Amino acid sequence: MARIRVSRVGEQVKKELSQIIQQEIKDPRIGFVTVTAVEMSGDLQVAKVYISVMGSADQKSQTLSGLEKAKGYIRSEVGRRIKLRHVPELVFVIDNSLDREEHISRLLTEVNSQEKE
Repeated sequence: MARIRVSRVGEQVKKELSQIIQQEIKDPRIGFVTVTAVEMSGDLQVAKVYISVMGSADQKSQTLSGLEKAKGYIRSEVGRRIKLRHVPELVFVIDNSLDREEHISRLLTEVNSQEKE
């Protein structure tokens, strides 16, 4: 039963974080950011937030530093919107799964073109 609650809280945090990051944060370092997943710890004290950022490695690091700077505001907004006894500590992590997916897709396309030749 606890796993279901952790999952539900994680999805709610993901929804609220997406909205806060895209609509309310005005930091120019934060570009096009997508919250791909949120992993909550079992006691709901830590939320590991996976973000996907379009751009170069420098833009990704700038976005991460901008999010770290705004972490206090983001956490207070999440606490205001979701009624929890303790607001989880946010840990932002760059999600590279989209980059890996693109790389694998490119490799498969190359292999298919070589087989046709």
